Amino acid sequence: MGFTGKIADYLQLVYGDVTLGVAGEGFHCIFSYQTGGLESLCVKGKEWLYRTPKPTFWRALTDNDRGCGFHLKSGMWMSADLYMDCVEIEVEVDGQKIPLPKAPENNRFGAKEYAEKLAVTFHYETITVPKTEVAVTYEVIPSGKIIVTAEYKGKEGLPSLPQFGMRFIMPTKAVGYIYEGLSGETYPDRKAGGETGIYQMEGLPVTPYLCPQDCGMHMDTKWLEIERESVLDNTWTGKERFSLKIESVGDSFAFNCLPYTAQELESATHQEELPPARRTVLCVLGAVRGVGGIDSWGTDIEEAYRIDAQKDIRFSFAIRMS
Repeated sequence: MGFTGKIADYLQLVYGDVTLGVAGEGFHCIFSYQTGGLESLCVKGKEWLYRTPKPTFWRALTDNDRGCGFHLKSGMWMSADLYMDCVEIEVEVDGQKIPLPKAPENNRFGAKEYAEKLAVTFHYETITVPKTEVAVTYEVIPSGKIIVTAEYKGKEGLPSLPQFGMRFIMPTKAVGYIYEGLSGETYPDRKAGGETGIYQMEGLPVTPYLCPQDCGMHMDTKWLEIERESVLDNTWTGKERFSLKIESVGDSFAFNCLPYTAQELESATHQEELPPARRTVLCVLGAVRGVGGIDSWGTDIEEAYRIDAQKDIRFSFAIRMS
């Protein structure tokens, strides 16, 4: 396309054989057709992804989940959290859908391709019985923002969900984060004690339960800023902090930011069995199951705080790169 303004108002696109690159002022991203998602997110020379982000359905069991046998009814969601099939990829450039630009289709593009907006949608199929679908759209705009929209399609016959959102694994352990939302650890049925404000957390604290379990949830969040000071690139020896911001789009979101995946927490029966903390695992969530605690010996959480997997779920958030 031709320029009608400043080059900073456009995205530069690079159509690879199995990837789609997009660059703007101070950032570049790579979408992968092989891994089925956003493979690289580099902001001001710092990489923010260690693995391709994927939809997340599972949280580590809490003592109350074990007590009511939630894992026996909904355990298939743990496998779905680990394994999913990307069955279709759609690409839109300036609002127009184009054929998937992988080889040999990409050969018709040149070295100087530009756009005002790019949207890439990944369609996933779960390995649950019955199967269902999730679509994740990344809309990139030149101002340095990616709007992420995750859509879960409800399916009759599926058991209650632990959570639904997106999981990001970052290359190194964050030194902390700051957010605007409710104070302390909150869940849908544990919000009354939280006060709205701006809060700063040092490190990535894991609540020292005797048996590691889900923790560190923050509800009703307007924005979150993750801070790191280390990278995996040995040529960089700086120690200044750099950050990435997540913002709500419309409704607020929930999140937890820990040094472990749900499966790593799930595999440890005591704190000393947890592996060394090396990464940052951020889950940005549109739906979260409550924690219950009515008696901890068998009573499930109240109906209002369960997630009905037979109903559709849709939410959006933005990654601010500028």
